[in-house]
Amino acid sequence: MLFVISATDKENGLALRMATRAAHFDYARASGAVRLGGPFLDEEGQMIGSLIVIEAADLAAARKWQENDPYAKAGLFARVEVRPWKATFNECNAEL
Repeated sequence: MLFVISATDKENGLALRMATRAAHFDYARASGAVRLGGPFLDEEGQMIGSLIVIEAADLAAARKWQENDPYAKAGLFARVEVRPWKATFNECNAEL
């Protein structure tokens, strides 16, 4: 089942995001769960959040994946939402 993780960084979180980015990528790749992902940007093109589509057995497993993400463990996010999602239009099978 697919889930969307939508996260907004804490104010002035760019330095923390950059310091944790390699660990986040390593986690995402190693998990094999990520189907699509990338950062939200502000008007200046700076990263201010994340949108990630993952595959997980259920909502509890998706939440656990998100909680174990190095970004989450570092305290980067001000707000996170994890929701079930169904691809119905322009389905993408992109990899990191």
